Amino acid sequence: MVNTHIRVNIARSFSSATHSYDISARLQRYTGKHLMSKLPNRTDLNIVDLGCGTGFFTNILASKYQQVFGVDLSKKMLHFAEARSTHDIQWVEADAYKLPFENNSIDVIYSNLMIQWCNPLSDLLVEITRVLKPGGLFVFSTLVDGTLHELKSSWKQVDDDKHVIDFKKEETLIQTFENSPFKLLENDVKDIVLEYENVLHLARELKGLGANHVPDKTKKGLAGKDKWKKMTKHYQDFQEPSGVYPATYCAFSGIAVKLNV
Repeated sequence: MVNTHIRVNIARSFSSATHSYDISARLQRYTGKHLMSKLPNRTDLNIVDLGCGTGFFTNILASKYQQVFGVDLSKKMLHFAEARSTHDIQWVEADAYKLPFENNSIDVIYSNLMIQWCNPLSDLLVEITRVLKPGGLFVFSTLVDGTLHELKSSWKQVDDDKHVIDFKKEETLIQTFENSPFKLLENDVKDIVLEYENVLHLARELKGLGANHVPDKTKKGLAGKDKWKKMTKHYQDFQEPSGVYPATYCAFSGIAVKLNV
C-alpha cells in the first residue's frame, strides 16, 4: 500500500523550507549535476522533472529540451519555482503515484533525490512506466544504505529508537528494477561526504531533505535535550581535526529504459 501520509508530511517539510532550500541543498546540486551528464543529447524531447522542488534543475532542463514539466507534491515549492522561472515550463502539482499524463506520452523522466521517499517503489515504477513512451528513459538519483552512518551510529549509543530513515540497500534497489518493466542501462554509487559546522547544522539540512520523517519511529516528537546532548557527544568521535563534522551520503544514480513489452 502506498504511504501517502508520509509523502504529504515530507511535502509540508519542504514547503516550510522553500526559501532556504536552495541555500542548503548542497547534496541535490551535486547529484543533480551528475545526472545531467546522463541525459540524451537530442533536444526534440519532452521531459518531466519529477520532484522538481524550487525548479533549479527544471530551468536547466528547459534550456535544453523542447517541452519541460516541473512536477512536485508541494504547491508552495511550485509557486516559488514558477515565480523565479526564466523559461517556458509547465508546473504541475501531482502525486508521483498518480501522474496527470497520458499513457506512452513522455520521452524522459528526470528525478533527483526523490524516490527514496516513495514506498513501495515498485508501484512508482509501474506509474512511471505507464507514462513513458516505449524506449523512454528514467534518469534518477536516490540515497541508499550507508547514508548518514555517522548519525545513526551516534544515536544508537543513546537509545534504540529510530531517528533517521532506513534507506534501501543497493542490491534491493537493483532487484526492484529487475522485477519491473525497466532495464537498468547503467548505475553507480558514490559516497558524498559533506562537512558541517556542528550537529545542529546537519540537523537543519536533514530537515530540508526530509530525512527526519521516520515512519516507524516509536517515540514521536523531538528527542529530549539530554538525549540530543548525548548524541552530539558521540558524534564527536567522527569530528575531523579541522573541527568540522562529516556526514556521508551514499548516492545511487541510474538510467533505466522502458522495455517495449
